[in-house]
Amino acid sequence: MSKIKSDIEIARAANIKPINEILKKSNISDNPFNFSPMGRHIAKLNLEFIDSLKEKKSNLILVTAITPTPAGEGKTTTSVGLNDGLNKIGKHSIVCLREPSLGPSFGMKGGAAGGGYAQVIPMEQINLHFTGDFHAITSAHNLLSALIDNHIYWGNKLDIDPKNVVWKRVVDLNDRALRKIEINLEKLKTNTPRNDSFDITVASEVMAIFCLSNSIQELEEKIGNITVAYSKDKKPIYAKDLKAQGPMTVLLKEAVRPNVVQTLENNLAIIHGGPFANIAHGCNSILATKTALKLSEYVVTEAGFGADLGAEKFLNIKCRKAGIQPSCVVLVATIRALKMHGGAEIKDLKNENTDALKNGFSNLDRHIENIKKFGLDVVVAINHFITDTDNEVKIIQDHCSKLGVKVSLCTHWSDGGNGAKDLANNVVDLCKNINKSKFEYLYSDKNSILEKIEKIAKEIYKAKRIEVDEKTKEQIKKIEQAGFGKFPVCIAKTQYSFSTDPKLKGAPSDHTLAVREVRLSSGAEFVVIVCGSIMTMPGLPRAPAADNIKLNKKGEIEGLF
Repeated sequence: MSKIKSDIEIARAANIKPINEILKKSNISDNPFNFSPMGRHIAKLNLEFIDSLKEKKSNLILVTAITPTPAGEGKTTTSVGLNDGLNKIGKHSIVCLREPSLGPSFGMKGGAAGGGYAQVIPMEQINLHFTGDFHAITSAHNLLSALIDNHIYWGNKLDIDPKNVVWKRVVDLNDRALRKIEINLEKLKTNTPRNDSFDITVASEVMAIFCLSNSIQELEEKIGNITVAYSKDKKPIYAKDLKAQGPMTVLLKEAVRPNVVQTLENNLAIIHGGPFANIAHGCNSILATKTALKLSEYVVTEAGFGADLGAEKFLNIKCRKAGIQPSCVVLVATIRALKMHGGAEIKDLKNENTDALKNGFSNLDRHIENIKKFGLDVVVAINHFITDTDNEVKIIQDHCSKLGVKVSLCTHWSDGGNGAKDLANNVVDLCKNINKSKFEYLYSDKNSILEKIEKIAKEIYKAKRIEVDEKTKEQIKKIEQAGFGKFPVCIAKTQYSFSTDPKLKGAPSDHTLAVREVRLSSGAEFVVIVCGSIMTMPGLPRAPAADNIKLNKKGEIEGLF
C-alpha cells in the first residue's frame, strides 16, 4: 500500500504555472495596468483595472456546512474542488476564499488553503505571510491605538475618558497572555494607567471594514466612523476625531487590492481578507467577490463555520452591503460529522453506525430548512472519507432524495476536480432554474435590534426565547437613539451548536438565547450581539503545531501540514 502524501507534499509536486498564464485564462492580459506580480506565482489586481471591468451575468455559489465538529467538514477543500469541477465540465469558474491567519497555522487548526488534491497554491506562502495584508491590517489597527493614547498624553483635547477606551490592540498570533494587560505604567504626570487587552487580528473591526468596503474611498469613510472611546460626559469619540482614517488607509493602500493565485489544477483563485465568523461576518472581501463576478461565469465562495453563523451573516450582512445574492448554496457534510451529531464518540467514527448517522440528520435538515428560508436552493455535498461505507453513503443519499434535495458524493480530496464533477453538474442545474426574485433577507433594516436578534434566534437557532437584561436593553436603546438601529446584527456565539451550549449537538430547540453583551461596530456597520462565552484571543494548545514547524536542510518548510 502506497504512503498517502501530505498536503504539503502534494502542493510541492504540483505543476504550478506563472501567475500571468493563469490570469490569461480569465482574459486578464499581461499588462502593468491590470496586475502587479508578487513573485512568480502570486499577484495583486489593480483597483483601476477592477473599476474598468463591466458587470456581467454570473452565478455566485455559496459554500457552507453543517455545524462543525472535531471530525471535520471541509468547506475550503470542497470550495476548491467544486471550482476545479466546474472548470472540468467546461464552465469558467473562479474560487474566492479568505486568507488564513497565522494563529491557527501555528496553533491547532492548521491553515486554510484546502487539502489533498483540492488546494490553492503556493501553499506555504498563502498560509504564512502571503502578501502582507494581515500585517497591514494589524499595523493600521494598532496605529489607531497609538493615536488614542498619544492624544490623551498631549493634553486630551477631546476629553477622552481613559477608563472608557473601547479600542483594543491586535496581533495575528494566538497568545493568551495578552488577553488582559496593563498599560501606561511609566510614572509620568500625563500617564493614566489602565487595563487593556489584545484580540487576534481576524477579530479586528478594521478587518471587518476591509472586507465590507466596495472601494478604497468607502474603506476610508468607514474607518473614520469607528467608535474608539467615550468622553467623560459619555459622548462617542470616533477615529475621524483623531484624524486617523487618512494614515490608516495609507497603510491599507496595497492590502486592499485582491490577491490572485491558482488551484492545483491551474484555475484562478482570489484570496482576500479573513474576518472571524462569530465576532464578525466570516467572509472574504466584497471587492474580491465582485471582481470575480465581473471576470467569470461562476464564482465559488465560502462562509465561515456552519450555516447558522457564516451563511446567515453572508446573506444578511455581506449580500446586503454588496448588493449581491447567491444563485444557490452548497451545504457540505461528512458522514463522520453527522455521526457525531447523532451521538457517536470521535474514537468510534471509523466504524459503521447507521443509527448515529440517521440521528445526525436532524442537524443536516435544520440547515437545509434555514437556507430555504432565504428563498435559495441547496445541494448537499458529501465530503467523502475513506472510512465511509457504501451503506452509509446510500442512507444519506436516500434521505436527501426524500427531502427533494440534490446530493453529490464528492471525492475531490483524493481526485481533485474529477471528484467534484457531479457536484458541479448539480450546481449548474440549480443555476439554470434560479428565480432571483425569491431571495429575501431574514429581517428588514427597519426592524429593531431586538426584533432582529429574536428573528435569528427563533428562525435559525430554533430558540424558544431571547433573554436580555436591563443593562443590555439600555445599551441597545442608546445604539438605536444614536441612529445605528438600522444596522444588521452579527450574533457571536459558539460555532459548535445551534444553541449557546457547545455540548448540545444535533438540532436542539426550545432553548434560550441569552444576550450577554452588545458591541457597536459603527465603522463596519453592524451590531455585535455576544451570546455565551466568545474568545477573541485564542491560546495555543499544549502541543501547538509550531512545535513541528522548521526548515529542513534543503531550506524547505516542514511540519506546516
